Amino acid sequence: MPATRYDSLVDALHEACPAGDDPPGFGSYLEKVREHAYRVTDEDVAALKEAGHSEDEIFERTVSAAVAAGLERLEAGLRSLR
Repeated sequence: MPATRYDSLVDALHEACPAGDDPPGFGSYLEKVREHAYRVTDEDVAALKEAGHSEDEIFERTVSAAVAAGLERLEAGLRSLR
């Protein structure tokens, strides 16, 4: 597939959002973000806060998981076009 102007950005996102790097206590939450983001609730986030995770950490992990899932879907779509 020919290179696009976004390839370097996608590569940088891959490096910043490694898959399977879930810290303790985040596993089921991040799985929900990756597979069914529309099901994430305020209660899910509150449970992480109660477990001692900061809002910044929750935000960064959430964005990382969402971006990684999006990249996986993008790659699957691009493979289907080949």
